[in-house]
Amino acid sequence: MQCRFYQQKKCLSCQWIEHPYHVQLAEKQNKLLQQLIQFKPNKVEEPFASHETAFRNKAKMAVLGSVEKPVLGIQTGNEAVDLCDCPLYSNSMQNILKLVRTFIRKQGLIPYNINKRKGELKFVIITESKIESTSNFMLRFVLKSHKFVAKINDSIKQLQDKIQNLDVISINIQPNHAAILEGEEEIVLTDNSFLPITLNNTPLFIKPKSFFQTNPYVASSLYKTASDWVTDLPIHSIWDMFCGVGGFGLSCANLVAEKNISLTGIEINSDAIECATKSAKKLGFKQLNFKAFDATQYATAQKNVPDLVLLNPPRRGAGKVLMQYLKQMAPNYIMYSSCNLFSLVDDLMLLPNYQIQKVQLFDMFPHTSHMEVLVLLQRL
Repeated sequence: MQCRFYQQKKCLSCQWIEHPYHVQLAEKQNKLLQQLIQFKPNKVEEPFASHETAFRNKAKMAVLGSVEKPVLGIQTGNEAVDLCDCPLYSNSMQNILKLVRTFIRKQGLIPYNINKRKGELKFVIITESKIESTSNFMLRFVLKSHKFVAKINDSIKQLQDKIQNLDVISINIQPNHAAILEGEEEIVLTDNSFLPITLNNTPLFIKPKSFFQTNPYVASSLYKTASDWVTDLPIHSIWDMFCGVGGFGLSCANLVAEKNISLTGIEINSDAIECATKSAKKLGFKQLNFKAFDATQYATAQKNVPDLVLLNPPRRGAGKVLMQYLKQMAPNYIMYSSCNLFSLVDDLMLLPNYQIQKVQLFDMFPHTSHMEVLVLLQRL
């Protein structure tokens, strides 16, 4: 991938960009093997490759510059670097970023100046969802206060006239002078608060504060692979822990329906649970049940565990308490999807009574050292 921002040393986020893509994949696979060789996995699949460009469906841009000339991007030294043309985004996403930049200027929304602690608009966050050949969008403004809420609310029709299929517009209030992307308060300006997305013919939904994978093409393969690995397992019940909007569990929905398997999804983010529940209702599967709880607290309060536990924790990993509980309760199978190889290894070390049956690398984050890893474990 060619990137003028990297070549000009204005943005160095894609640290591996100078390596040919096949070299990147080989390096990640080698790192995976080095870390997991101690567990003697029965089968290591070939890595699943991403598209090299236009693979990100979410843009998180700091709003910099001035009212007269706003910049959407990053601060590099004393320079505000506009990244509306970043090649990680599709042409449609790049065009939306430029339209939003123009909107900010015309509405006189004052960018927040970190050094002076003045201004209002801190970030814009845009999510793109593709259903067949149509792109839909969600736009969030992160403000320091409520000062411009009414102004933005009064002009959302202008935005929707300019941006086709802009389904959701919201404002997040983040009053703290800190490196925190968003605050607790979210104000949805549109009648609709759900952005629809379809992966593997499964309807999913995203709300402004719910997490979703930023590489839908790779996520689609990740979820399908998880479903394929589960299909022939002798299971009657599933926990989907850290379930988010339900990507893993809902991908197994047909299996759940065919074999009358019960599935309980647990996620601390209530917006994500609302999304997952909406999907389950649309699919019409009553055996799918999603609840807003802390995964560790929920699990450790149960006296019985299911046949299969799905884990998809944040970067810090599932954690010692949950893993020790699973070791003690010993479900027949554990499927673990991790975006941090090192926290994955730490957690696997706490499961000496399990054998890795399959493992596969999914390159969710090209041009960086990061990777997504899917592991299927069986109790010995």
